Amino acid sequence: MSSQRTVVVLAAGRSERFGAGRHKLAQPLGASSVLARTLACAIASHLRTVVVTTAAFVDFARSSVAARDVVVLPDAGSDGTASLGMGTSIAAGVRASADSAGWLILPGDMPMVQPATLLAVARALDHHPVAYAQYGGRRGHPVGFAAELYPELAELSGEEGARRIIARYPAFAVDVDDPGILVDIDTEEDLDALRSGFAEPPAEAAA
Repeated sequence: MSSQRTVVVLAAGRSERFGAGRHKLAQPLGASSVLARTLACAIASHLRTVVVTTAAFVDFARSSVAARDVVVLPDAGSDGTASLGMGTSIAAGVRASADSAGWLILPGDMPMVQPATLLAVARALDHHPVAYAQYGGRRGHPVGFAAELYPELAELSGEEGARRIIARYPAFAVDVDDPGILVDIDTEEDLDALRSGFAEPPAEAAA
């Protein structure tokens, strides 16, 4: 098993609450896009980054991380399939990095999470089976899982994500000075609000 933790970026959702015909992850944000900013912050942590996505973003994902770290799921509705859900995405990303010492789950629509936050949650997995970022007493992302939880993570499916796992194990709150852990983009209004005060996040993790 590797001693390295892995950031699993979830980028396979349907973006149903965003504007018709427009995917939120592809929308411009600063000099790049929502997904590009999320990936840049994950990569800047120097943790391994695995992207779980669909055909729409596979070329972009492969231009950002190693091809082996891009997991492509079928588009919802293709071949009669329904939406695969967050649980399916988490399991796919974890299985693709099975030799990792733990995993941090980061939705692709959270471009403001700082690299230092990812590292802080990763370090907490040295002592806790589950850890999550917290800002001002409010729980946010990423959520981290230690390697011992691999069997349960790998079997997840559907929309529920990892809530049942989190409910079964003590979850440690990692207090961070990072309001970005609470900022996700579901609607055009969310994106407009973010753009109104947007500044490019730092490119490198804090030492």
